[in-house]
Amino acid sequence: MKQKNITGFEKEYSIKDHPSIKGLQIIEGKNNFPISWLNQQGYCEYQLYLEYIKGIKTQATPAMTHGSQIHQELEDIFKEASTPTTFENAVEESKKEASMSRECFVIAPDYGIRGYIDEIWMKPDEIVIIDDKPGRTPYQSTMNQVRAYCLAYKDMTGETRKIKGALRERGTENLFWIEIFTPEVEKEIKFTIDRMHGLFEEQKPFIPTKNPKKCKSCRFKDDCEHAKA
Repeated sequence: MKQKNITGFEKEYSIKDHPSIKGLQIIEGKNNFPISWLNQQGYCEYQLYLEYIKGIKTQATPAMTHGSQIHQELEDIFKEASTPTTFENAVEESKKEASMSRECFVIAPDYGIRGYIDEIWMKPDEIVIIDDKPGRTPYQSTMNQVRAYCLAYKDMTGETRKIKGALRERGTENLFWIEIFTPEVEKEIKFTIDRMHGLFEEQKPFIPTKNPKKCKSCRFKDDCEHAKA
């Protein structure tokens, strides 16, 4: 597959920061959150409250730092061997010739989500959206993150080709989970996204995890009134 570095988009959006929630933006008049927050929401919703509403800051864990380093190294290598193009051109040209891109930005103002896809394969017969994760376990939270990328990509393009979401073991070629983005999957992720917006609009409470193992390793445990010993 040809390697294409997506450097821009033809469409521009009205964007401003949310007045009180860190990281939340208002895009085209609607709250818009990073898709990566779905991973955090699946781990413990209360983390979202502590970090983005209360504004509690913590140091990055060694695993987070290591993951960021690997991610940046792969991105630098890719850029050296890729051809710059726009998002729209990459999508259109892939209908005839397969290509792949990294750090592909997607945004869906109607659903209030945005994010960067780790890697995307655009083929004449299908689209494969890949998110790199440590380990080989497909958690609900990480699956939801990929599903939201699929939704945003579909919303941006009106894609009629088959869309697949996949999780890959970081630093390898091992796709340990893959699924077709069916109407049923789309319905489920829309429901989860609606819940997220309900949290930020104060219509629903942030529910803390009930798993003491998660609390034990949580970087917010010293500031969380729900932390379990």
